[in-house]
Amino acid sequence: MKKITTIFSLLFGITLMAQAPCVGGMANGYPCNGYDLQAKLFLAQMNAADGNDSWGWTDPQDGKEYALVGLDNGTAFIDISDPVNVVYLGKLPTHTSPSIWRDIKVYNNYAFVVSEAGNHGMQVFDLTRLRNVANPPETFTEDAHYNGFGNAHNIVINEATGFAYAVGTGTFNGGAHFIDISDPLNPTPAGGYDASGYTHDAQVIIYDGPDADYTGQEIYFGSNEDQVVIVNVTNKNNPQLISTINYGSVGYTHQGWLTEDRNYFIIGDELDELDFGFGTRTIVANVENLDSPFYFFQYFGNINSIDHNGYVVGDKFYLANYSGGMRVIDISDISNQNLQEIGYFDTYPSNNDANFHATWNVYPFFESGNIVISGETGFTLVKDSSLGIADNFVDGFAIAPNPADQDFSVRSDKAPISNIIVRNMLGQLVLNNDYNNSQLETINISHLTTGVYLVTVNGNSTQRLIVK
Repeated sequence: MKKITTIFSLLFGITLMAQAPCVGGMANGYPCNGYDLQAKLFLAQMNAADGNDSWGWTDPQDGKEYALVGLDNGTAFIDISDPVNVVYLGKLPTHTSPSIWRDIKVYNNYAFVVSEAGNHGMQVFDLTRLRNVANPPETFTEDAHYNGFGNAHNIVINEATGFAYAVGTGTFNGGAHFIDISDPLNPTPAGGYDASGYTHDAQVIIYDGPDADYTGQEIYFGSNEDQVVIVNVTNKNNPQLISTINYGSVGYTHQGWLTEDRNYFIIGDELDELDFGFGTRTIVANVENLDSPFYFFQYFGNINSIDHNGYVVGDKFYLANYSGGMRVIDISDISNQNLQEIGYFDTYPSNNDANFHATWNVYPFFESGNIVISGETGFTLVKDSSLGIADNFVDGFAIAPNPADQDFSVRSDKAPISNIIVRNMLGQLVLNNDYNNSQLETINISHLTTGVYLVTVNGNSTQRLIVK
């Protein structure tokens, strides 16, 4: 919604901040619990004064991962395939004027970008162009443009159907503006939904949840300022409101995400911490019956910062929490109304107060486990500490040191070591050694290039190794 522009990130200078483990609750000056810093780019390094949203793209050709980061003056593209040596590839400039609001989503190897800048419309960018950037950083040009609306707060894409939903535009009463993007370079208008007013953010899926009445239908969950609306958008010419979700102490219904079993919708209210003075609040609605969803319970975090965007991956909820950074919440026992914070990485060490500084978004969907954090403090890349910490036994095996440069050791506290395989992040085999059932083996890796590798011991225990 609203936020206050700051030059906080510029105070750190423009030196690239690289990999640092979370030790004693800190990683290179950032408070942390269970998540290591891999890399950081400040706004000045991307020639920007402010940052906002983010998304990600994995190249299907080679598995390389890229971060797409919204800036006030454009969209930054960052190669994170070597997560401790990221490369800022360049920027797609804003279509019109700068704005602190920008949002990006991906479909079929194309990025779709909207902004609240006047007459910005929707930019389309071919992400495969990132495969061959000769002299980064480059200034890119858009490959197509859609002008069916001027400004938009956000864009949602259902990759299963090839439809985009621009929300918060000047069309359809601020509700969803449907766009057929099945041919990405020729986006075409496909109607809209205006019956429930302004939508700030949404999630759209082909429904595969417990309510058999809607199986296979395209369902829209819209965060509409003071409620959540559930809409059947299968027929673009005749979208139908199914139901609404309401809850108490409403400040601003900002964003939400479904659990993977589709039983619950986790809601973030952006202004309740300010309006009512309580700690970070997460609202959970039961949506097992789409016709009769209901408020289920609320969870309060241990800090007072304002929540922004949150996403579910498995049994974890990754929450962008403005001054509190990224908070990771265990939702494995959500059916018993039990949520618990299990980790965090705080990109704003100054405080955890209820303000609009710092973290706008997290992107936790990369298969590698890389997590992008974006916002006022620029671009931050983190990872789960359990995926490569020295002397941390996983399945009975520990790798140390990690990161390593000349060699590393594998130590067993249970089963003897019979085989060690090392693959790069593209899945290519770089080492395959058999051993005579020892408890400790040291492996020379001086021939390996800098990057992240997967080490598999005895064919069933895999950990991540960082080679410096």
